[in-house]
Amino acid sequence: MSKENSLAHQIPKIAVIVVAAYIAAQMLSDIASLKIGVIAGYAVDMGTFIYPITFTLRDLVHKVLGKKNTRILIISAGVINLFMAAYLMWAASVPSDDFWGLGSEFSAILAPVWRIVLASIVAEVVSELVDTEVYHLFVTKVTTKHQWARVLVSNSVSVPIDNIIFAIGAFAFNLPWSVVWEIFFFNLIVKYGITVLSMPLIYLVPDKFGNPRE
Repeated sequence: MSKENSLAHQIPKIAVIVVAAYIAAQMLSDIASLKIGVIAGYAVDMGTFIYPITFTLRDLVHKVLGKKNTRILIISAGVINLFMAAYLMWAASVPSDDFWGLGSEFSAILAPVWRIVLASIVAEVVSELVDTEVYHLFVTKVTTKHQWARVLVSNSVSVPIDNIIFAIGAFAFNLPWSVVWEIFFFNLIVKYGITVLSMPLIYLVPDKFGNPRE
């Protein structure tokens, strides 16, 4: 088997892994975003520490499956997360068995605050679609070299978009504006830091798979 055929044979396996990782990271970040924690004295939604990885995972999907399939994945992940939120809310509304005794705790933790959930999903879908366009523009119009640069450039555009939509959509007029902007700026710093740390993931997929495709 030639090297090219061998690489082509690996594509389905790699695609399954990166798609599964992308959706899992999206779901975990949405659940964790229901908690606003305090790190180093700053307010931060706790999904911040895993969500930025989805941008690099999105880039991996783009390399393996192309632009159109990446768009489908982004929309599908948004629908899945919306279903997850609705299911958790329904599960929380079902009367709990008296012997279990954790119904109120389950509801308090996992029954989502719809404004936060919707803001998170809208921010994810919009920013990831923007990331897709910037990434595609970079590899088709700028260069296919320096894979780390395509990740950094696309994330530098999409991360602030995600942050502003989420911070305002989830907390504006419910929290003081000083807290809203504190969440925005601290999340921005954390997400950029994680973006830099996650950039090497782009090299997990041979660039043979990454020829820009519609």
